[in-house]
Amino acid sequence: MKTIIHVNQHNVRLNKKGGENPVITCKTYKSNVYANEVVIYDKDGEVCARVIYSPDKPLSCGAKVWIETNNKIETF
Repeated sequence: MKTIIHVNQHNVRLNKKGGENPVITCKTYKSNVYANEVVIYDKDGEVCARVIYSPDKPLSCGAKVWIETNNKIETF
């Protein structure tokens, strides 16, 4: 089943003003699941990536939402 991971920028902005809304939405044709951290697994059940929302400890560049992986990536 295909899953689309969406960052809700509206909630990021609301949280900047004191809200505590989840900013990541995992969408399938059946449902929407909301979270502040998502773990992505490979076909063997190993963690291959994480989508992280961390407003209190952003990256040094100021990013509050990012993806971390130890796997090889390819850019297009």
